[in-house]
Amino acid sequence: MAIEVKIPTILRTYTGGAKNVEAKGETLSALFDDLDSNYAGLKGRLITEDGSLHRFVNVYVNDEDVRFTGSLETVLNDGDAVTILPAVAGG
Repeated sequence: MAIEVKIPTILRTYTGGAKNVEAKGETLSALFDDLDSNYAGLKGRLITEDGSLHRFVNVYVNDEDVRFTGSLETVLNDGDAVTILPAVAGG
């Protein structure tokens, strides 16, 4: 099962500059494990030590915010697109 993952500029140092990568996983959590096996350190930028999504990271599966669809247990299907976006604060 191939899932396209869109990587934000700030995290592309982990992917060798690639803005789109492919990963595998039946859930978002498994996908992040697969990403980390290929791009060491990336998962640590997305997941806290207690295993939840970092507050300042937004993740979308097919344009749906995973915070409303099951968070890390969101089920993925072949051909899904995952977008990782850092939250931006302004003032």
